[in-house]
Amino acid sequence: MCGIFGFVGIRDPDKKDIDILVRHSQQRGKDSSGLIVHDGDNYAVYRADFALTKLLKKVDLHNTKLVMGHSRLITNGSADNQPVVRGDVYVIHNGIVVNHELLWHKIEKQRELKIDTEIIAAIAENHLERGGTVEELSASVLGLCVGVVACAIALPRLGKLVLFSNNGSLYVGDKQQGHVFASESYPLDKIGCENVRQVKSAVVLKVPVSDQEIEITEWAARKTDLVPALVLSNDEERILQHPQPELKRCTRCILPETMPYIRFDADGLCNYCHSYKPRNKPRPKEELFDLVEPYRRTHGNECIVPFSGGRDSCYGLHLIVNELKMRPVTYTYDWGMVTDLGRRNISRMCAEFGVENIIVADDISKKRNYIAMNLRAWLKSPHLGMVSILTAGDKHFFHHVETIKEQTGIGLNLWGINPLEVTHFKSGFLGVPPDFAEERVYSHGALKQLRYQYLRSRAMLQSPGYFNRSLWDTLSGEYYRSFTEKSDYFHIFDYWRWDERLIEDTLDLYDWERSPDTKTTWRIGDGTAAFYNYVYYTVAGFSEHDTFRSNQIREGDLTRAEALALVKIENAPRYPNIKWYLDAVGLDFTSVISTVNSIDRLYERSTDFTSLK
Repeated sequence: MCGIFGFVGIRDPDKKDIDILVRHSQQRGKDSSGLIVHDGDNYAVYRADFALTKLLKKVDLHNTKLVMGHSRLITNGSADNQPVVRGDVYVIHNGIVVNHELLWHKIEKQRELKIDTEIIAAIAENHLERGGTVEELSASVLGLCVGVVACAIALPRLGKLVLFSNNGSLYVGDKQQGHVFASESYPLDKIGCENVRQVKSAVVLKVPVSDQEIEITEWAARKTDLVPALVLSNDEERILQHPQPELKRCTRCILPETMPYIRFDADGLCNYCHSYKPRNKPRPKEELFDLVEPYRRTHGNECIVPFSGGRDSCYGLHLIVNELKMRPVTYTYDWGMVTDLGRRNISRMCAEFGVENIIVADDISKKRNYIAMNLRAWLKSPHLGMVSILTAGDKHFFHHVETIKEQTGIGLNLWGINPLEVTHFKSGFLGVPPDFAEERVYSHGALKQLRYQYLRSRAMLQSPGYFNRSLWDTLSGEYYRSFTEKSDYFHIFDYWRWDERLIEDTLDLYDWERSPDTKTTWRIGDGTAAFYNYVYYTVAGFSEHDTFRSNQIREGDLTRAEALALVKIENAPRYPNIKWYLDAVGLDFTSVISTVNSIDRLYERSTDFTSLK
């Protein structure tokens, strides 16, 4: 996934304009970068495994009439980079071709790279060799590729540039008797382009003709792989434990005695059940139709959909497009723990619906380094109430919703958050009693947050390593989540009942991808979930799967026996995902898991579990 841009037919583009497009492209990812430049005589390609702003300082753009570039959020093929050059075809591409492995056999071309973008160049090459026209090229590519394809294909021998997309994540505008394109409309508007339009059907532009062999210059400086392999099995997997403790559980739900603040009455019924208020009782859909009516437009996008590629946001998108009949733009925040599976499902669903996807990608290396710092601190003094600090880095998701609202001019945002994903125990282990009156998965309240931060600060003093460079990132993210006022903000599942079986069956219609290491469809695109659930289950004998299934029991969606059978499977260690997570943050699997395995089990202590602090 990339931010792509280009100036065509504009001699010596204004430096300020270049700077605006470059910096906006980097909003979508800055793990690597590339440029295609025509210097007045020849074409040249530059590729680097560092940020585009840094690459730009190494390239002379004087006397050029063509500059095309990309700033990449690395997915697969991390050893390769764009622009992809294959024969006389040069490609920069935003998106993921999710079926590229299968297509190589279909088009009978020799694969040279691991990056999925190469298949686009190969299809274009094959199309032209068979006598196809430039105007028909996009149809050949889109007829074969599954997933988002928003790209620019330069054909120097023919003097043509083809711009097209299957989801609308590409715009072109006019300026100075030339053309400018970008992944979003915002930077084109900002530099004063006229006639800015979304590209779906192919746009063919003239570029300088050249039959000379292209010169490619590359820089490589990164020492770590940002895309660890998904290792399905290995001997080290044997150290993962899956204890089956005999725990006292609620006679109605399946919450165990190790749940913070749990109490049982004479009949064995827990206080969580006694205090439960149904959450999955939607209001009439007509209310939401009335609420969104003022946001409808005669043309253009109408709402922002925060989009992780997970099952709930994907099903929410399905409802917004097919039931609400709105034109959404999806928004994804990538903080380094979105797995390739999650990214592929984002690409798959946005292409299926023809929906633009705006990505805000953080500095992946920095964010993962922050996680590593906090995990090392946690390992020195394991505390279940501090596990949640490992996921604190994703809370800037809420900050950038406001960024996207400002850049697109769209106020309405529609969220697909599962109302049953309530995990009181995560803060409960820190000493925060459950708020049974809480209506939202993500709650507000200054006093509540201040108490939480006070208790967490006390826990952090047990391991001074928590006081590191990540602290401001953590606090600022939580500020945007919990303190800033949300406006034009509605929840889809306040109006549609959350039905797991219906959701999964519906997503199967879109070939939504499931994880190879678990039967659950929950959080499978989240690189952190398998690790923290392993910690909770190993030490406390339950995980967020138990709390989720307990809520389903209370809603009448599952029997207690069904829930017990499910969590026995769902709480099994997910080695591939745990291994990926620890590789991504640069910690040794055996060392970390051995430390987790050595922590005293709560269910082996003679402890009062009703008030764990």
